[in-house]
Amino acid sequence: MGHEYRATIRWVAEGDVMKGQYSRAHDWEFDGGTPIRGSASPGIVPAPWSDAAAIDPEEAFVAALSSCHMLFFVDFARRAGFAVATYLDEAVGVMTRDADGRMWVSRVDLNPQVTWSTAAPANSVKTEVATNTG
Repeated sequence: MGHEYRATIRWVAEGDVMKGQYSRAHDWEFDGGTPIRGSASPGIVPAPWSDAAAIDPEEAFVAALSSCHMLFFVDFARRAGFAVATYLDEAVGVMTRDADGRMWVSRVDLNPQVTWSTAAPANSVKTEVATNTG
């Protein structure tokens, strides 16, 4: 059996839902821990119906991708005999409209900056390499 991952999302109507004038702020809970404030992106739903200080699903998506990459990278480096001391990623997600006009996160750029506790891996390849998936 695989692992299960659960999230509890709590939202209570504040405002006039039928007119679209209601708060999109809500709480996320994971494993019974401290609630995290979530909201629609203020770039999509303007204030006062969104909370710019809260995490929106698009930010969470970008953070999840960056976090997965960091965890993989640190362990992959460790298995190759290199110890990462710090990892900083200023990840950026871009929302665009599809052919039907719906918004979606079409691109995520990860920008990891790594420092090493051990000697850094050698750069044996200096050639520019591009990955084209489409």
